[in-house]
Amino acid sequence: MAGIGHIDTPGSEASGQEFLVFTLGSEEYGIDILKVQEIRGYDAVTRLANAPDFIKGVTNLRGVIVPIVDLRLKFRLGNVRYDHQTVVIILNIAGRVVGIVVDGVSDVLTLTGEAIKPAPEFGVSVSNEHLTGLGTVDGRMLILIDIEKLMTSPEMELVEAEFA
Repeated sequence: MAGIGHIDTPGSEASGQEFLVFTLGSEEYGIDILKVQEIRGYDAVTRLANAPDFIKGVTNLRGVIVPIVDLRLKFRLGNVRYDHQTVVIILNIAGRVVGIVVDGVSDVLTLTGEAIKPAPEFGVSVSNEHLTGLGTVDGRMLILIDIEKLMTSPEMELVEAEFA
C-alpha cells in the first residue's frame, strides 16, 4: 500500500513525535503522522442510507472502498463549506483505510514530550478520551487527537476495535 514512509526506530521518542497539523474552523489539530497514508482534495462521495450525518459516504480509492468522515460535522463545528482548501486525510487505522474531511492541512510539526500538556476537562469538542493532549510550539496551540482511538470508538461505527 502506498503511504508516507517513516522508520520508527527505538529512541525516536527522545527527538519528539511528528504530527500532521490540520484546521477545523479556527482551531489547529494534530494527529500522529504515522497513521496518515495520503492527503487528497475533497471529491464527491457516494452517500450511504441510514449513515450518521458525519459519515459523508464512501469513495473508491484505487480499488479500495473508503468511508469518509467529516470531522467538522462530527465535532459540531457548523458552517461546513466545501471549497478548494477542503481536503481529505486518508488514514490507515487498525488495518482499515478511512478518510477524514478537514478544512485544510498546514504542516508537519515535531513535538517533544515537554511540549505536550494534558488536555483540559472542559470546553473541547472532542471527548477527552480521544485526546492525547495539547501541544505548544512557537506560540501555537494544537489539540492533539488520538485518531486511532477516535476512529475505532463505538460512536464512529467505522472500524471494529481489535483487542489482541
